[in-house]
Amino acid sequence: MTVAVVDSGVERNHPMLAGRIPESRIVDLTRTGKGDCTGHGTAVAALIAGRNMSDRRIPLTGVAPAADLYVVKQQNEDSDQTGGDRLPNAISAAVAAGAGVINVSISADHSPRLEAAVRFALRNDAVVVAAAGNVRKQDGADGPAYPAAYPGVISVASLGPDGARAETSGLSSKVDVAAPGKDISTAWTRGGYNLQAQGTSFAAAYVSGVVALVRSRHPGLNPQQVMHRMRVTADGNVGEGTGQGMVNPLQAVTAVLPEEGTAATTPNNASPVRFAAPEVPDHRTRTIAIAVAGGALGAAALAAVSGIVLPLGRRRRWRPGRAVLRFEKNEETTEAFSAERGTIGR
Repeated sequence: MTVAVVDSGVERNHPMLAGRIPESRIVDLTRTGKGDCTGHGTAVAALIAGRNMSDRRIPLTGVAPAADLYVVKQQNEDSDQTGGDRLPNAISAAVAAGAGVINVSISADHSPRLEAAVRFALRNDAVVVAAAGNVRKQDGADGPAYPAAYPGVISVASLGPDGARAETSGLSSKVDVAAPGKDISTAWTRGGYNLQAQGTSFAAAYVSGVVALVRSRHPGLNPQQVMHRMRVTADGNVGEGTGQGMVNPLQAVTAVLPEEGTAATTPNNASPVRFAAPEVPDHRTRTIAIAVAGGALGAAALAAVSGIVLPLGRRRRWRPGRAVLRFEKNEETTEAFSAERGTIGR
């Protein structure tokens, strides 16, 4: 699955990304070079598909480390986060590259060209994942974040380690799901790492990684069905601005949704399952087992009888005992029969 990272470029020699992104898979729309000057694009790319670093004793890995990355650099400085008119062109370039997932960790203003580019991506079977936007104004009067606010786009809010909405996650855009977006550890420029990254940008990267896994496992799903799967398998709303709650990768990939049918959930490379032939019954072992069980029960019964009969016999010195039948007593008579004397008394 190809995931397009529409961002600030990438440091492709970073340990988490080295050898993963050929230079031919990076498009620069800024004319400032294909490298990443801010670290933002490198961080997002590593969260989506960075290699597992556990062999270097670094507990980091991308959500979908086997995904192919395609980088579209459309911003260069922090002061130019939205990319201006370049953003629609960046989304179109990602579609032309055959991306099945397009990550847009950018909050821009609405424009007809941007909306048209998003619609073009959806028509061409690309799932667009976008950041729901960070709080920029103290009074919370930020406008909706685009392209996250467009219909059909998976809009992502950020949650903190406590599972609640991060205070930096905006409330002005519609939200579909949420993901970790506070105190995030991820790759950064110069081969380093940022251990306190925060924002809906990184939450969106998590979701893009999960979407890549879903599309790989369920290639028959269209973008609307992928969005539906992501929403219904999330962990549940945890307050305003959190949508359907924390994305659940395991459920998103494995849940069986009856409304999807079987054709949409079968991988293209699925092979028939062959079961081993049943083993021939071992009658000899079964006979031995039954005999052993029977012998054990017989021994247990003999032990029980011996424990009761022998002590009683010893007390009587092995002489026969006497049996007495007693009848109910009424107001008129009391009768007792003695087997030893053979008499009836009143």
